[in-house]
Amino acid sequence: MPLFKSSPKSPQELAKGLKEALGVLSSGGAKRAEKAAEEAAKILGQIKVMLYGSGDQEPQPELTAQLAQEFYNHDILLHLINNMAKLDFEAKKDLAQIFNNVLRRQIGTRCPTVEYLCSKFELVLKLIRGYENPEVALNCGMMLRECVRHEPLAKLILENGDFYLFFKFVELSTFDVASDAFAMFRDLLTRHKILCANFLETNYEKVFVDHYQKLLNSENYVTRRQSLKLLGELLLDRHNFTTMSLYINNPDNLKLMMKMLIDPSRNIQFEAFHVFKRTNSLTMRSST
Repeated sequence: MPLFKSSPKSPQELAKGLKEALGVLSSGGAKRAEKAAEEAAKILGQIKVMLYGSGDQEPQPELTAQLAQEFYNHDILLHLINNMAKLDFEAKKDLAQIFNNVLRRQIGTRCPTVEYLCSKFELVLKLIRGYENPEVALNCGMMLRECVRHEPLAKLILENGDFYLFFKFVELSTFDVASDAFAMFRDLLTRHKILCANFLETNYEKVFVDHYQKLLNSENYVTRRQSLKLLGELLLDRHNFTTMSLYINNPDNLKLMMKMLIDPSRNIQFEAFHVFKRTNSLTMRSST
């Protein structure tokens, strides 16, 4: 054993080494890429220790701040997301934890990483598209959920056309990925009440007529049940009263609810009855 432990690398050294490894990983040959992936995984482990601490080593805020600044200056988060599929299982997990730690960082009331991601929104769009790749889908979902906690990022996602990809992702054949995508979809439509209410009201036709109706008519039982349950949650939220009025004033929607009331599945019947009864009572109450 060596008499002295080597001193940990500085944030600048870690960021530089990681950027170089990712550069080789994205453009090098097979042998060089394999070594670069190992080096990137090693550095990600060291960065994770710097951010979270380990054993008797507590994280140091000043080192976290320096590391985050290096990430912003050199677009390292973007390089990491671009090369995530080439990393091994543990490195992907470390990447997601590092991303979320840096994203939660605050300076007073400011969230510098949120500001950075708003200006580099293509990075968030890459996370959304990550659901198309089963190898990284759950890691991308973990990072996206942290993004959606922040209203400015949730707003940008809702206003972007890629939001409508979730109507496809929730029906993916891989159950774990589809479930994760649905949880993300629900978060986007329910977490920030006023933002979501405005979005649903403004985009009523596109959301409910063009897309949501297909989920309610899906051949996949889980998709139909989850979508019906979420529909009830959306329509019965007082913030969404205008959207509820638009929905129940459409005879086609009432016909669909009546059809679901006689569905072979008792769970579908129950959810449909719940929606039908509550929306009907709310409408009668508002008219008196």
